[in-house]
Order: sequence, then C-alpha cells, then structure tokens
Amino acid sequence: MRRIIFIIIIVVAVLMVATIYFNYDPAIAVFFPRCMFKWITGWDCAGCGSQRALHALLHGDIAMAWHYNRGLIVAAPLIVMYFYAEFRQEHCPRLYSRLNSRPVIAAVLVAVLLWWVLRNVFGV
Repeated sequence: MRRIIFIIIIVVAVLMVATIYFNYDPAIAVFFPRCMFKWITGWDCAGCGSQRALHALLHGDIAMAWHYNRGLIVAAPLIVMYFYAEFRQEHCPRLYSRLNSRPVIAAVLVAVLLWWVLRNVFGV
C-alpha cells in the first residue's frame, strides 16, 4: 500500500511540475532557478537549457527543444527507462540491475561529461 501511495505522490508531483512548465516559460519567468555554473563561469553545464527544452517539449516544439538542449532530447528515452526500472524493479530485476551496473553508470557519466565539453568547445 505504501508503494502505491508513493507512486501516486510521484505522479501528482510530475503532473504539477509539467503543468508549471507548460504554463510558464522558463526563459522569461523569474521564479525558475538559474544555473549557478553558468552564472559563475559563463559556460553551459550539461543541463543548461533543460528547463526551456522541457517547456518546448510540452508544447510539442521538438526543434526548439533540440536547440535548447540536445543532450536532454537524446537522453530522454534513457531517463524514462531508468524511471520504469526503478518503479518496476521487482518485476524487471535484470533491467534494474543492468541499468544500475558500474559499466552503464560509467558510460552515462562519460556521455554527460562529453556533452558538457562538446557544447562549450564546439558550441553544439
């Protein structure tokens, strides 16, 4: 029963966040958090533009989301898979263990760091 309540809370929270990001543009709304890394260094972090990309995705504008943060668009299926594996780990233990294995976590870390460097060095 606790797990069901937890899942309901997560679903409600996701819907609330999606509603906020759908109704308010992070590019102009002042209450969205700004990137501290960019503020301090002037460089983009791996996640810079993700809020604007999410806003664009919720409005069906994939091209604009791609412009804001390509890494988020490419990683979206993996993010969904991680959430699925987390909430279905007793039904899909092999998927859960593989996604949380050292090689996969290391590959994700390398991909994020590579994206971070590429977007700052080559402006992608």
